[in-house]
Amino acid sequence: MALFTFKLPDIGEGIAQAEIVGWHIKVGDRVEEDQPIADMMTDKATVEMESPVAGTVVRLAGEPGDQVSIGSMLVEIEVEGEGEGAVAVATVLSDADIDTEVEAAAEVLDSGAPAQAGAHGSSVEAGDPGLLPSQEHVSLQPILASPAVRARAKELGVDLAQVKPAGDHVRHSDLDAFLLYGQGQGYRPAGRSARRADEQIKVIGMRRRIAENMAASKRHIPHFTYVEEIDVTALEDLREQLNAGRGERPKLTMLPLLIVALCKALPDFPMLNARYDDEAGVVTRHGSVHLGMATQTDAGLMVPVIRDAQDRNVWQLATEIRRLADAARSGKAKSEELSGSTLTLTSLGALGGVATTPVINRPEVAIIGPNRVIERPVFRGKDVVVAKLMNLSISCDHRVVDGWDAASFVQAVKKLLEAPAFLFVD
Repeated sequence: MALFTFKLPDIGEGIAQAEIVGWHIKVGDRVEEDQPIADMMTDKATVEMESPVAGTVVRLAGEPGDQVSIGSMLVEIEVEGEGEGAVAVATVLSDADIDTEVEAAAEVLDSGAPAQAGAHGSSVEAGDPGLLPSQEHVSLQPILASPAVRARAKELGVDLAQVKPAGDHVRHSDLDAFLLYGQGQGYRPAGRSARRADEQIKVIGMRRRIAENMAASKRHIPHFTYVEEIDVTALEDLREQLNAGRGERPKLTMLPLLIVALCKALPDFPMLNARYDDEAGVVTRHGSVHLGMATQTDAGLMVPVIRDAQDRNVWQLATEIRRLADAARSGKAKSEELSGSTLTLTSLGALGGVATTPVINRPEVAIIGPNRVIERPVFRGKDVVVAKLMNLSISCDHRVVDGWDAASFVQAVKKLLEAPAFLFVD
């Protein structure tokens, strides 16, 4: 037997250290060659480390959130001969696994179907509470309810077996009555009845990186925000027409059309498509538009980049938006796809609200946020008509961009969006 020290390799990108985001192993575990052992985060992306040897884990470099220098010990593994010193590791059901078993059992009981083997090979039979450790009771009677009612009950944490329907199946009104007067306890506020214990969550990995970047942006950059209302009725009509004849091409949202407008207006406002090195005191105005797309993922906010957005048409932009968003959300975005933006666009889609004051993606000097499209009555001459209106927000670095420049840029974008035929005219 011998002790093998796995040192953190040079992940690239010129970094000196990486953060431990999470361990896939613990001391005493048996690992196989090429088995994932840890997730390490650099400034650009998360990298999964794999074990180069098989053996038993005897020491780890630290806890999630700790920094490890390149070339330092990450894991120590005792390398053993075949059959010697094997470490037996018990297989234990996690809370998520138990919940899955319980939900599967409840579905079997609701449908009246015969018992099936559980996800871990255990037999789930009606009336055997020993196999359902996280649930005291499962009703043996079939519960009739629509998928929408079931989904709402699950979200509220309500066991439908406890709800007495007024008719032959549980309706939303029955669920409402249970929430108000459930179990003979009189009135109580709607929502989850069980109180959750306080919990402390260590801010590490992507969430810590986001926190550091946002704090640095607000600390260093004097923000100002300008908001303008835009009539996008004609633009929405054009979008519907384009989608009607799109064939195999991706469905157009508002974003590709907005990006075209931004790219057409930016040459007259080069101070906005720029990056500011405040330590060197140098502003770089970029000739190409490398547009960052703020994207919400399970790990937090990421900003994949559409390279040379000014050279792409609306269909190419729609395709690239979808590809980059999927890559970011699946964790497959490459480091070069997550850096180098010159201007950022952030959109909350249907949750866009009336107006936003987005935080600049430092070292850029501007960020643009379209808001929700709403229908409102407006005057057109002496007539009152229904129009589709959208507010467009822009936040700028006041050290580099003057208010007049930001407002003039938004007005130029507004003219293009309100007369969308000009989007396709050179």
